[in-house]
Amino acid sequence: MAEYERSRTMPAQPEHVFDQAANIHQLDAWLPDELHVQAEDPPAVTVHEDDTDQDTAALLRAENDQMRIEWGTREQGSYAGWLQVAGIGSGASEVTVHLSFFDESHDPGEQKVCDALDHSLRRLEEQVRLRADNPAG
Repeated sequence: MAEYERSRTMPAQPEHVFDQAANIHQLDAWLPDELHVQAEDPPAVTVHEDDTDQDTAALLRAENDQMRIEWGTREQGSYAGWLQVAGIGSGASEVTVHLSFFDESHDPGEQKVCDALDHSLRRLEEQVRLRADNPAG
């Protein structure tokens, strides 16, 4: 089993960050470019991966009271992850993303995963800033 975790501080209230991260219709705005989530019958979703052109049945749950999102594959149980938002004072938040690969054949490797996590967290911060600058969006 391989596990990876990255964190990033964001200059926004934790509720604002969580609302942006948990919006199922805007996940493509911050997830890795090659992943696309389509809601089915929540918590059931389908994840399409451009690199392999495959769809994977998955689950995605947002726990609003805990400001936590959890996800994982449905049938094969090869992959799971979570995102946690925590307030750190002065209107800032820390966002942590954790991934677990239970099947080594699904683990793309530490460098690729860490780069993707860092890129996703940067994209999430950009989306949070855009929404803060344009509250209607």
